[in-house]
Amino acid sequence: MNRPVRIETPSREGKAPPQVRAGGIDDSPFDVEKVRRDFPLLKSLMNGKPLVYLDSAASAQKPSCVLEALNVFYTGCYSNIHRGVYHLSAAATQAYEESRRKAARLIHARSEREIIFVRGATEAINLVAFSWGDRNVSEGDEILVSEMEHHSNIVPWQFLCERKGARLRVIPIDDRGELILEEYERLLGPKTKIVAVTHQSNSLGTVNPVSKIVDMAHRQGVPVLLDGAQAIPHHRLDVQQLDCDFYAFSAHKMYGPTGIGVLYGREKLLEEMPPWQGGGDMIRTVTFDKTTYAELPHKFEAGTPNIAGGVGFGTTIDYLVGLDLDKVAAYERELLRYALATLSEIPQIRFIGTARERCSVISFELEGVHPHDVGTILDGEGVAIRTGHHCTQPVMDHFGVPATARASLACYNTKEDINRLAGAIRKALEVFR
Repeated sequence: MNRPVRIETPSREGKAPPQVRAGGIDDSPFDVEKVRRDFPLLKSLMNGKPLVYLDSAASAQKPSCVLEALNVFYTGCYSNIHRGVYHLSAAATQAYEESRRKAARLIHARSEREIIFVRGATEAINLVAFSWGDRNVSEGDEILVSEMEHHSNIVPWQFLCERKGARLRVIPIDDRGELILEEYERLLGPKTKIVAVTHQSNSLGTVNPVSKIVDMAHRQGVPVLLDGAQAIPHHRLDVQQLDCDFYAFSAHKMYGPTGIGVLYGREKLLEEMPPWQGGGDMIRTVTFDKTTYAELPHKFEAGTPNIAGGVGFGTTIDYLVGLDLDKVAAYERELLRYALATLSEIPQIRFIGTARERCSVISFELEGVHPHDVGTILDGEGVAIRTGHHCTQPVMDHFGVPATARASLACYNTKEDINRLAGAIRKALEVFR
């Protein structure tokens, strides 16, 4: 009788993660071509031409080790978790919970009890708005969001305001796409119950001064939720140093599976929050008279979760850490500088968002060409970008545009990708001349 395969975390190309040199510093250069070999889809053709994938802000591609981890789980160790005493269930539970521990280490949480697995950043924000919000927000209270937020960090708070008779207040941005901190300070007041802002804008690339934002709110006793969906693949994160109260992110933006993400919350706050969904696994005891709830983090994880996604997420974290986040950040900064310089040579381009602190995203208009037409022509050239309002319609309203074209960068992109992008844009201009 064959025993189930024990789940192993595949590392890059089957090798151990890079070792730090004796002096404590790995000074080897970032090898983008080696990284690209880890991503099977980047070898494919689109419309008969080598694919240039520039839509990682929407969802990043997946390395072979993550795909392999999913296959190993489903073919060798699949079972439900937290319930069975048999070998398959125990192995699946161990792998799933190890991913939670890896997520805690990645963001320097105090404990894995502060890591709630959710479907993604959107569900994480909804969880806080429903659970924390229903208990802490009352009629006349105010919730602060920014003008650059993704709809996922606007609509849940609007729902809460409608339920409670509270008011949504908006921190404005300037024409560079930066938060106006003086206005933020003015809006903070005794009625403010929570501040919910993005760490990094998905449509502008702006990296917000989140430490300052958190500090300003905490001085008035106001908790802060940060939407980290865009930031997590590009920045080293320490939630204890940052001192935020909640942090939300998704695995699929950081080269992992879809349908799995994390809500980090301070343990004290999570302990005080009621469950927001009921069902299996979030309970301790159930009778028709009364139900008692499981301890953190399971109190917020009702029903059968995305088990394979959770296991694959652990491999994703191993992969990202193995790349060295500091090297990734330095490489992506240089690539962004090259992209801005290269595209600036095209006089018909107008950049939307020119923040001094920015990362990985370039939104632009092309004179005389609708963004959707830009996207279609670039698709014909094998270049995949995103066009539309990027789920940030208030940002589009601010800049007076219905939509933009958006190229977003990741650690597997190259200067040649940028050259291909620029060439395809020039072709679009020729078509609409």
